[in-house]
Amino acid sequence: MESDIISLMIVVMTTVSDEDEGMRLAKGLVEGNIAACVQLLPRMTSVYRWKGELHVDGEHLLVIKTMAEKFTAVEAYLKANHSYDEPEIVAVPASYVSAGYLSWVKDSVGL
Repeated sequence: MESDIISLMIVVMTTVSDEDEGMRLAKGLVEGNIAACVQLLPRMTSVYRWKGELHVDGEHLLVIKTMAEKFTAVEAYLKANHSYDEPEIVAVPASYVSAGYLSWVKDSVGL
């Protein structure tokens, strides 16, 4: 990891087709100490193109809070345990985070 991203909190997003898979992934990420918290949002509708065809499907969004140092582990976990051929794995930096919450996230993932 580059030194400028050390200790940067990130929010990683992925989608799943059903709540059971979302819960399984969320628990695995938190129990594995690679995410501090995962929120599993209610069913929503996703519109996307896959292999040249338009799809409209119900999905759940997982919002994963972790540190940049853990992104590679989150990505590897999702690729190994997700049911999709190519799961969404998108991380955005948390530009502003309260000191107490950031400390909790770091502690939760062992940093």
